[in-house]
Amino acid sequence: MAVQSLQEFLAASKEKDVSSEAFELENPHLLEVRVDGLVWAKSGAMVARKGGVKFTRQGVLEQGLGNLLKKAVSGEGMQLMKMEGQGRVYLADEGKKITLLRLAGESIFVNGNDVLAFEAGIENKITMMRKAAGMLSGGLFNVRLSGSGIVAITSHYQPLTLPVNAQSGPVFTDPNATVAWSGGLSPEIVTDISFGTLLGRGSGESIQLKFAGEGWVVVQPYEEVVLQAKE
Repeated sequence: MAVQSLQEFLAASKEKDVSSEAFELENPHLLEVRVDGLVWAKSGAMVARKGGVKFTRQGVLEQGLGNLLKKAVSGEGMQLMKMEGQGRVYLADEGKKITLLRLAGESIFVNGNDVLAFEAGIENKITMMRKAAGMLSGGLFNVRLSGSGIVAITSHYQPLTLPVNAQSGPVFTDPNATVAWSGGLSPEIVTDISFGTLLGRGSGESIQLKFAGEGWVVVQPYEEVVLQAKE
């Protein structure tokens, strides 16, 4: 990379303000949120702020009894914070790529670790996969996001969307590389003993997600090691 003058660096890296939306990407890895009321964000994701914005960790009662019980069972959870007031907040998550999606009454499922922020009009509900408790340490939780508003999700590098339909047949993914999927799909946890044995894994099993039906699934070219098979 060529050496820049101080003026060139400041001009190239300054905030852009090219959109009137509440969420704007300053670059692929940094999100600017114009807070005017309430926005939910992943706890610890703030890197800078301006204006009168108050941050509050999501309360136990705000999570809902169902979400609270699922967090207790899984030992995991999506830790959220409320950003309230008026101002600008800059969010990032370990340099991961940020994708902005506008929901207009639709619902999507997102890996709990890949939810960065969403507007107040979006409802979130923790879901747990069948068979997860007995096969994965800590379980396997995801978040159902539905309603109307903008959602910011993250991935390591550029994500890939695979269609799921009757013609192509089921799609199998690594849970640690699975980012999101359409609201109409209900993945199953399956094991492939021969594949696990081929790789020489101690458990002799390879845990995968099986997607069948009509919809899509998003994967990333990276295995985020947050799930471990029980020996």
